Amino acid sequence: MSFKLSYKPFGEQGILVEWPNQISESILEDVLGFKSKIGIADDTDIAEVRTAYQSLLILFYTPVNFQKKIEVLKNIYTSAENEEQRTSQLWRIPVCYEDCFALDLEHLSEVKNITKSEIIKRHTQVIYTVYFIGFLPGFLYLGGLDDTLSMPRKSTPRLAIEKGAVAIGGNQTGVYPSESPGGWNIIGKSPIPFFDKKLNPPCFASPGDRIQFYAVNLKEFNDIKVLVDAGVYQIESEVTID
Repeated sequence: MSFKLSYKPFGEQGILVEWPNQISESILEDVLGFKSKIGIADDTDIAEVRTAYQSLLILFYTPVNFQKKIEVLKNIYTSAENEEQRTSQLWRIPVCYEDCFALDLEHLSEVKNITKSEIIKRHTQVIYTVYFIGFLPGFLYLGGLDDTLSMPRKSTPRLAIEKGAVAIGGNQTGVYPSESPGGWNIIGKSPIPFFDKKLNPPCFASPGDRIQFYAVNLKEFNDIKVLVDAGVYQIESEVTID
């Protein structure tokens, strides 16, 4: 599928490519496919290619002639050359939904008129798509949330949300990778580190990957935390062909 794209200068050494302003898996697949085609083209002047929901930022080592580069990019996008076969990971992430961690679960239950156990069921039965990594290093913006769990961000954000807090903001869910202010609704906590600067890469997931949460009790949470702190815990995952 091809979309009508816009190409804009981004400083002296960058070009921003934008898709229609909506969140959809078809746009994400097109963004990642274009990134793959750019990789095959092997332009040695490209320093980095970054993706977001509906955009792709290409950074160059040197100042560029924008019109020439944009024409090259347009030809790459519309070319019939096959992109590299892409694989993604499905990551299974443990979450403890106990009251000591789920600061907003009771409120969500009251507002939605859904039991807490049903909220947990609906939150864990979905396989989410990683659309974007941002806000904080390792913060995964996950699409695919059950519509019945959609909840506006808080009008007054908390000043400090614990590392690992699992939360809902609008029609997305995510995990805070470090302590941070934030306005999302907290429904649980994961013992898994989502960003570790000592690792390569520091974040295990990439845009296009999938995430599925599963519920653990407090003892299981603490047991996993011991393994994580010892550096021996392995996140459950499997490779899928896109």
